Amino acid sequence: MVSGASEQSGPPARPKLAVYKFSSCDGCQLSLLNLEDELLDLVEAVEIAYFLEARRRVLPPPYDIGLVEGSISTPEEAERIHQIRRDCKFLVAIGACATSGGLQALRNWADVREFTRAVYANPEYIRTLDTASPIAAYTFVDFELRGCPVNAQQLLELLTAVLMGREPKVPRHSVCLECKRRGLPCVLVSNGEPCLGPVTQAGCGALCPGCNRACYGCFGPMEQPNIRSLGRWFSERQERSPRTLKRLMRSYNGYLEPFKQEGDRYEQIEQGQE
Repeated sequence: MVSGASEQSGPPARPKLAVYKFSSCDGCQLSLLNLEDELLDLVEAVEIAYFLEARRRVLPPPYDIGLVEGSISTPEEAERIHQIRRDCKFLVAIGACATSGGLQALRNWADVREFTRAVYANPEYIRTLDTASPIAAYTFVDFELRGCPVNAQQLLELLTAVLMGREPKVPRHSVCLECKRRGLPCVLVSNGEPCLGPVTQAGCGALCPGCNRACYGCFGPMEQPNIRSLGRWFSERQERSPRTLKRLMRSYNGYLEPFKQEGDRYEQIEQGQE
């Protein structure tokens, strides 16, 4: 009788995966879809319950893993993220928009109403928040995965780690180490470019330095970055202006500490307040 009941029960249910989009470009969701061969193995390990970028079928919550792309930029999103948190046992913010506010957070230093008046013929119909914020500004997230977009292999490592019940192995060192491993010349020293590689978390494989271009900080600050010291190098040895350094800090992760602190400081210097 026990044997027969076991046979009828079938294989154990696969963990449910949900993927959500907020204000973003869909690039991080595409990183997941671009896993190609690995995606087939992933589909065998999890049940894709909610992923409108990939399929129309939606399974009801609760979900075991939730991936959220995009920033909170509208009143509707500010309400929706709380329901998503209730629906997901393990919630992950993926990409620069979800972890720092992304490029759209640049509006946080300006008047968004003025932007809407300049862009839309009928700005009174636009419902938006004054700021674009990361997911963690509205609810608790269990893990954050940086990048613009996220590294597909890091995303796979994250999902594998969650399924196995271990901590994801994501590098916390700087992009400079990736440059050294690839044998790339330092664009900061050799070319005199204002490169953020020394203070940016690894994950891109030194993509921009590999093209002989400076790092723009797509993966946000590394652990304990000495941005103040790097800024002195830019200003004293490269003679970069406070305005240039402010714009350099306010990029993909400009609203993420400590980039935000330094960007605000350079703005004060630019205005003669420091």
